[in-house]
Amino acid sequence: MPKTPNAAFTQRIGHGLASLFRRIGFGRFLGAALLGVFLVIRAWDPNPVETLRLKVFDLYQQIHPRALSQQPVLIVDIDERSLSEFGQWPWPRTLLAKLVTQLKEQGAAAIGFDIVFAEADRLSPKKLAEDLSGIAPELRGGLRLLPDNDQLFAEAIGNTNVVLGQSGHPRVLSKRESPGNSAPVVTLGGNPKPYLFNYADILRNIPVLDNAAQGRGIFNFEGERDGLVRRVPAVVLAGGRIVPTLTLEMLRVAAQADAYIIKSDELGLISINLAGAEIPTDRFGRIWVNYSKSDPNKYLPASDVLNETAPQEKVKGKLILIGTSATGLLDIKSTPVHSALPGVEVHAQILETILTKSYLLRPSYALGAELILQALTGAVMILLVPALGASLAMLFGALIAGALMTGSWYLFVEQQLLIDVSYGLFASGAVYILLVFVNYFREEGRRRQVRGAFGQYLAPTLVDQLAKDPKRLALGGETKTMTFLFCDVRGFTSIAELYHSDPQGLTRLINRFLTPLSDCILRNRGTIDKYMGDAIMAFWNAPLEDPEHVSHACLTALDMLGRLDSLNKDLKQEAEAAGRPFLPLHAGIGINTGVCVVGNMGSDQRFDYSVLGDAVNLAARLEGQSKTYGVSIIVGEATAEQLTGRLALLQLDMIRVKGKTKPERIFSVIGDEAFAKSQNFNQLVTHNERLLTEYRAGNWESALDECRICRELDAEGSLGELYALYASRCQTFQVNPPPADWDGVFSAETK
Repeated sequence: MPKTPNAAFTQRIGHGLASLFRRIGFGRFLGAALLGVFLVIRAWDPNPVETLRLKVFDLYQQIHPRALSQQPVLIVDIDERSLSEFGQWPWPRTLLAKLVTQLKEQGAAAIGFDIVFAEADRLSPKKLAEDLSGIAPELRGGLRLLPDNDQLFAEAIGNTNVVLGQSGHPRVLSKRESPGNSAPVVTLGGNPKPYLFNYADILRNIPVLDNAAQGRGIFNFEGERDGLVRRVPAVVLAGGRIVPTLTLEMLRVAAQADAYIIKSDELGLISINLAGAEIPTDRFGRIWVNYSKSDPNKYLPASDVLNETAPQEKVKGKLILIGTSATGLLDIKSTPVHSALPGVEVHAQILETILTKSYLLRPSYALGAELILQALTGAVMILLVPALGASLAMLFGALIAGALMTGSWYLFVEQQLLIDVSYGLFASGAVYILLVFVNYFREEGRRRQVRGAFGQYLAPTLVDQLAKDPKRLALGGETKTMTFLFCDVRGFTSIAELYHSDPQGLTRLINRFLTPLSDCILRNRGTIDKYMGDAIMAFWNAPLEDPEHVSHACLTALDMLGRLDSLNKDLKQEAEAAGRPFLPLHAGIGINTGVCVVGNMGSDQRFDYSVLGDAVNLAARLEGQSKTYGVSIIVGEATAEQLTGRLALLQLDMIRVKGKTKPERIFSVIGDEAFAKSQNFNQLVTHNERLLTEYRAGNWESALDECRICRELDAEGSLGELYALYASRCQTFQVNPPPADWDGVFSAETK
């Protein structure tokens, strides 16, 4: 009986699946399926997966809490002793006014209250006059004449940098708007509001206090599912408006910043910029708190301040948080590092995290990176484990787990990045167990057959790759035309002398010099070959082809000079502020184009991707001559030939650099294409050529006349040293003429 079309189709599918199982192996197929399930679960990220991840990050903080290196924050603690001495809470506002005044007199930078004053002081004289019964009329009248406690407190608040705490509330409480002097919020990118924690309203302070304060911020926050406080919002949404939290508002007031700048994209928030400082957040606007161990020195009893026994040096210049550690006031939180921590210290830990830039970062790419790591680890295990014996498979799994955990720990300790490998290890472990379980039930002979059949398809280790393909270690490279750039600091010895007692400061200065200049090279498609102290070597047209390598190199040089001018302005301001002498950084740049060999250079033990050739050496020599001619950029003739009409080029001389016999015509790049087209520059080029012609012909007087004209045409005065050099040569040759066979070439005696 003939088969129906459906039966034939089903049979073909069955044969196809059987063939697939035979090709990849049943164990690998199951492992890949299980790995796929785990990847889907990780992308979904249910509560148990998130909890596992957070617990691992908690463990990291417990093992390696933030170091107690700085103490920019002080907690004025309404502790049990202060309550015992000055009475139960709430205290009269006059006592709080004295507290604020004392802190101001001792030099506090800003004061934040982890407290909300939502009601008028019940101990104000007027309030007592109305509430107390049975008192004499004259006493009642006298009480009404006394100053209001809240007004006295408001006057104390208004005289210093005070930020009052507010509490986000789930219900609408009133229609009262916040004071008009709240700092504006600027948003860049997407709309951050959908991602922020949302409160229906704010429980505010009474108006007389609210209007007197320099700032207001939300102080309440909630723990996560397990009750631990790990991430705290930097800004929240309350009543439809973006509102800062207490810690962020204290920083704004202390820095006298005008606004908050919130950066976000389609995935949520990225960071908050405040007074030029970038504060990274997660997509919901939360800061990961990098907790240190609790330090008793961070606390100052409020009673010591009120009794005027607190040492001034402990208060001066600090951000002051006023809150309570008293157990009865129920402001105790649990954190990854502390089982019970006063809520006010959580605010202090946030401030310290920001001020010391000790951010714990969960980057936006973390999920993608973890999925890739999980997939790669599982895939490698799926490929290799079936081919290994039981003992080697166990060793392999241990090495993989150790490498992943070490990498995650390293990123936490050194980079403060939170990258989770726990779930990936769990998933890989499950795949590993499945693969070992499948292998366990195969005979040893079958296992050897599988290794033999699939060995040629397995991805070899790096050592195997290098052993099978020794060309990967071969020295040498390819010959090609490239452009080379050398850049060095002029007068570095004098600059270094200023830092003879501060070598770390000199290192920071050189880093600040090299960083923007390196950025110029990379942005213009260059390759940085090496750093040599305060010098940079770079090249173009390798390893990637760059048809415009000549112009890219010269534009890089101009870009470098612009970045250097900006850096010098900053350094000058810093030097004036610090009261130290200022020496500007000047750079000499040499550029040349020519044929070289590029590739792996070095020894059999160690090599680098670099360049080798005469054209490279000439570029280095040209950089050394920039000081002689008093210009910032010198380019060789081969480079200049390809730049004619594209940049402002000025011929300098014919020079025979040290170590070479063949003379080289050298030029300086003094401006971009627009400058090259200017009338003044073209007049300068004309007279500069006449100067060189008369000079090489030995017409010293005519050459001196052209020097004077060139100086007048040099509107910016950047070529003064060049024309002073030629004037000096001409005057010298007038007295001591050169030999009869003089060819007009200058022979450099130094590099």
